[in-house]
Amino acid sequence: MSEKRTILVIEDEHAISNFICRALSASDYKPLAAASGKEGLSLFFSHGPDLVLLDLGLPDMDGLEVLSQLRGLPREVPVIIISARDRESEKVKALDMGADDYVVKPFGVSELLARIRTTLRRADRMKINEGIQRDVYQVKDLTVDIAKHQVLQGGEEIHFTQNEFKILELLAIHAGKVLTYDFILEHVWGPYGGSSNQILRVNMANIRRKLKENPSAPKYIYTELGIGYRMLED
Repeated sequence: MSEKRTILVIEDEHAISNFICRALSASDYKPLAAASGKEGLSLFFSHGPDLVLLDLGLPDMDGLEVLSQLRGLPREVPVIIISARDRESEKVKALDMGADDYVVKPFGVSELLARIRTTLRRADRMKINEGIQRDVYQVKDLTVDIAKHQVLQGGEEIHFTQNEFKILELLAIHAGKVLTYDFILEHVWGPYGGSSNQILRVNMANIRRKLKENPSAPKYIYTELGIGYRMLED
């Protein structure tokens, strides 16, 4: 059974949010609900959704600011705007800023679900076109399969938390390069992860423990003291 796609709904009107989440659940998606821009960004960084439904009229910030922050990240996730703003200039601005689609309220659930399916299919095709070989990284007997969200060591699967996997994914994508502590913190936890390296050290210690790796004689991940981490390039 395939894993459910996670869809983040950033919408401050509870009735609309609940309506959308019920429709998503009924269509075998996993919904996450946020009532503000800050909460939405926090959920985005902690859960890594497959798609975002974004309202523009949020209580703490304009939805376009949320969109701008999402589009400033290396991992590009599809974003569909759901808004009562129906002027053409608003639609053009959002699309020019990187939104994948724009649905005007009020909308029918069938239309919204169809647009979600279309957007996800397009995103999947883009991943394939970018090169499926970049979904799998191998270092010695360690395999990081980004598409399957799976880590194998010597052919045996090792389970990691979501953030631990994000760290491994980031290091694998940039194998051979030193990634600074701040770079990893920003890309895994976002602006709400704080500036302390302690949370990163704890996660790295857990990763190494699960990989049975000795930090003083690493097989896969090297520590550049005072700078960051580097994964061995195969």
